[in-house]
Amino acid sequence: MDIANERVGAVIENGRFSATSDFRQLAMADAIIICVPTPLGEHAEPDLSFVTAALDLVKPYLRPGQIVSLESTTYPGTTDEEVVPAVTSRGLTVGRDAFVVFSPEREDPGNAKYSTKTIPKVCGGVTPDCLEVGMALYGQVIDQVVPVSSAKAAEMTKLLENIHRAVNIGLVNELKTVADRMGIDIHEVITAAATKPFGFVAYQPGPGLGGHCIPIDPFYLTWKAKEFGVKTRFIELAGEVNASMPEYVVSKVVSALNARRKSVRGSTVLVLGLAYKKNVADTRESPSLDLIHRLHEMGAEIVYADPYVPSHTFAKGALGTLNSIDLATTLEKIDCVLVATDHDCFDYDAIGRASLLIVDTRGRYRGEQANVVRA
Repeated sequence: MDIANERVGAVIENGRFSATSDFRQLAMADAIIICVPTPLGEHAEPDLSFVTAALDLVKPYLRPGQIVSLESTTYPGTTDEEVVPAVTSRGLTVGRDAFVVFSPEREDPGNAKYSTKTIPKVCGGVTPDCLEVGMALYGQVIDQVVPVSSAKAAEMTKLLENIHRAVNIGLVNELKTVADRMGIDIHEVITAAATKPFGFVAYQPGPGLGGHCIPIDPFYLTWKAKEFGVKTRFIELAGEVNASMPEYVVSKVVSALNARRKSVRGSTVLVLGLAYKKNVADTRESPSLDLIHRLHEMGAEIVYADPYVPSHTFAKGALGTLNSIDLATTLEKIDCVLVATDHDCFDYDAIGRASLLIVDTRGRYRGEQANVVRA
């Protein structure tokens, strides 16, 4: 976790923090912040069930003088369409009796440089008075609060941030496949391009998108845009490219094993890293899980190593629960090491020396090495 147990323990001890499942306590709160999951439904449509459920629990305890802030990433209009009616149903006038804002969370798990306090906080109010109260709330704990003209603008801001990343990752993922066909190391190219001091931002390719934001949030805007008769072709194309990456990686594993006169069926594949990004324990939407499922369906014997995820129960397939293995005693028995999540704690030099075959999706191995295949 990014918040150390010692910090949580300290604020509990001095009486500044308490946790409860008794929603009656909300009547005592001056500020109510809602930050719940906003996943996709079966057909890639927004699922606001967690938001509406939270509002149903909050609604009976709303009173004059409170501010309600929604922080969950969602499509523009959610605050006006869902939160405001919940507040007004209690006979409260928004902007006079109670205040409503949207202020998206901006966390980056594993980032040691920025904290909640130092990451600027965007805030949009339903009315100017709502914005003023929201600024006062967050200004107590955040170094810089960035006001925008409306809750919709704040909602769109968060989507733009994540769509920007999704589209650019899609671009480098597509370029990775082109560069591979041409015998070019895309990571070398990105490193060289990043020396340009203006007009270029380096994004790294990988085995697919993971986490609770980037694979999901763009489709919230795609869905909402249809209501206005707008097609978001660029966003959808990036989504298609990123979604195709696990299949591309598996094809590289198959090809690499074939070149060594081995089939996937019966081969032992070690997946290095289960989390969706390096140096965190979060496995939500991790491409590693998809890769494992696909390889297992093809008959591979799967093991994984991830010190951040000691064990994992797989929802799909017949894998059940697997435990992270000890690399020091296992590598000589592995037919293929698949570098899926490049935690800094792995000894890549030692892994490189001991492994028969490495399929590298993260660019940890540079230059030509006989036992390394780029993916």
